[in-house]
Amino acid sequence: MAVIKMKYYVAIILVIVTIGFFSCKKSNEDFYPFTIQDYFPLQTGKYITYKLDSLVYIRFGTKDTIRSYQVKFQIDSLINDNLGRPAFRIFKYIRKYSTDSWMPQATLLAINTGNTLELLDDNLRFIKLALPIENDYYWKGNSFIESSSINSDLTFMQNWQYQYSDIGQTIKVGTDSIRNTLVVNQIDEVIGDVKNRNQYSEVTFSNEKYALGIGMVYKNFLHRVYQPDNNGGGAVEEGSYGVTYTMIDHN
Repeated sequence: MAVIKMKYYVAIILVIVTIGFFSCKKSNEDFYPFTIQDYFPLQTGKYITYKLDSLVYIRFGTKDTIRSYQVKFQIDSLINDNLGRPAFRIFKYIRKYSTDSWMPQATLLAINTGNTLELLDDNLRFIKLALPIENDYYWKGNSFIESSSINSDLTFMQNWQYQYSDIGQTIKVGTDSIRNTLVVNQIDEVIGDVKNRNQYSEVTFSNEKYALGIGMVYKNFLHRVYQPDNNGGGAVEEGSYGVTYTMIDHN
């Protein structure tokens, strides 16, 4: 009888150990310590091409229109930034139609610090990505941007809290299905009633989507300030605009 009980206990222990082993193995396989390089690959020669839809306000802010272009960001070379840190220089090109030649438009710098991805664009330094890359992690992505001064044109960029969501999802970008993506939610703020033309309103929205091994595949940004007048009408303030980047090609 003692022998039977001993065999029984041994069998139970083996079952528990086996379950624990496979549970730990599955847990370890499910967890992947993403790096900045995974979602923003920095390598000389890499490029991404986008369809750019630019929302502008015309007729003194009384009408909006969308102007479409193609834009390409191509990594040129590894240099040093003004702090002496390794930085990848990125050339931005633009054209109206796919049959047109690419025209240089701007130069950007990307710095992978190991814990963050800093992007210097039009003399503005953004923290685009940060570790750890996991849902709900947040950081102040515009902390390097001077936006607190009342004379600043960028006060709407103050205190943005970037936050990850939807990590690992498959999304539709243009006509393509892109796997292993994440969303960086940057701002979603509405002031006033946007449907009431007799009332001041302000809308600021921005998010970006990144794909594993590719980089940014989608961006949606809008900043719009509406000022009513005394005649039951009004207009959108100068400086209001929106852009949407949708990836169409990459290497």
